[in-house]
Amino acid sequence: MSKPFMIRIPHHLGKDEAVRRLKSGLGNAVDQFSHLLSVQEQVWTGDHLQFRVGALGQYAAGTIDVAEDYVELVVALPWLLQRFADKFLPLIRDRGTLLLDKK
Repeated sequence: MSKPFMIRIPHHLGKDEAVRRLKSGLGNAVDQFSHLLSVQEQVWTGDHLQFRVGALGQYAAGTIDVAEDYVELVVALPWLLQRFADKFLPLIRDRGTLLLDKK
């Protein structure tokens, strides 16, 4: 595994609402991108998610931690997926920001 990458997305929702939106939104994202990736593990413990996903025959593990005013995603990618990280990191940040945008 290469060096993990981290994305921190600020929000103004409070922890409980952010967790609720993430649980709902991640389910939708998994359905939408099921042709590209598969979820091997997804375990919520309070405001902490531990997950493992597969894509292109490679597997990545990570965590999402929800705080009162930000969400932090940390993912360790294998070398092959690391090569594509600059393509999908902006997408992850944009989708996360939309999901956590106060409405």
